[in-house]
Amino acid sequence: MCGTCGCGNETNGPIITKPGEHVHSHSHDHDHHHGHGHSHEHHHHHHDIEHDDHAHHHHHHHKVLEVEQDILQHNNLLAARNRGYFEAKNIFCLNLVSSPGSGKTTILERTLTDLKDKIPFYVIEGDQQTMHDANRIDALHIPVVQINTGKGCHLESDMVYDAVKKLDVKDNSILMIENVGNLVCPSMFDLGESKRVVIISTTEGEDKPIKYPDMFHTADICIINKMDLLPYLKMDIEKLKNYALQVNPKLKFFEISATDGKGMEEWYNWLLSNI
Repeated sequence: MCGTCGCGNETNGPIITKPGEHVHSHSHDHDHHHGHGHSHEHHHHHHDIEHDDHAHHHHHHHKVLEVEQDILQHNNLLAARNRGYFEAKNIFCLNLVSSPGSGKTTILERTLTDLKDKIPFYVIEGDQQTMHDANRIDALHIPVVQINTGKGCHLESDMVYDAVKKLDVKDNSILMIENVGNLVCPSMFDLGESKRVVIISTTEGEDKPIKYPDMFHTADICIINKMDLLPYLKMDIEKLKNYALQVNPKLKFFEISATDGKGMEEWYNWLLSNI
């Protein structure tokens, strides 16, 4: 679970930036190597070592569970605040999640290009480093902010709250949140989104839904991207969908190619019906 991986221990917190905005940041190496120039002799009975080791690990496990619960409870409280804000202003908020390389940004670019004259869009980009994705969205003249999480592997509800304030999101609009590429930790963190959209590409194989069940279980929509590559792959779409439905029988699927545009119209109609 994410509470044990250390990704919430960033000293300086996330950096939230608009394209073209200068931000002065410091990087810190958090890896500490402790060398000791002396040795210690310890004479312990074997039974005592086993007893002490068991007690230590039991205490550590209990502490980790408490920390995880505190992190998630705090996040859920702020997510509820975000959700209330979005509902009050009629902001349809989508949390786009996937593994790296599934085509999230390409799908987003094509969607914004085709629909920006019909709907006001705002975008939050989440990555550990760089402004690359935010710059791609900015080139389309769509309001966007980048959240760089540093060592963090997911976005959290307070980051989204701060980014929304920076974006000044207007009423009756769509807010797209492109989460950090990761199928594990983002599944645990509610951002206050209206819908969670998990994206998987045909190049990833059929078994992703049962390998990463929490992400598919918490999603509302499953987009299967790169359908144009299907003829060249040993990939069974129906098996993928069956695996996903085993985890979450309520999933709605869109089979698309963000490259050639096939299937995008159905995705667009769904978006338009929710605003």
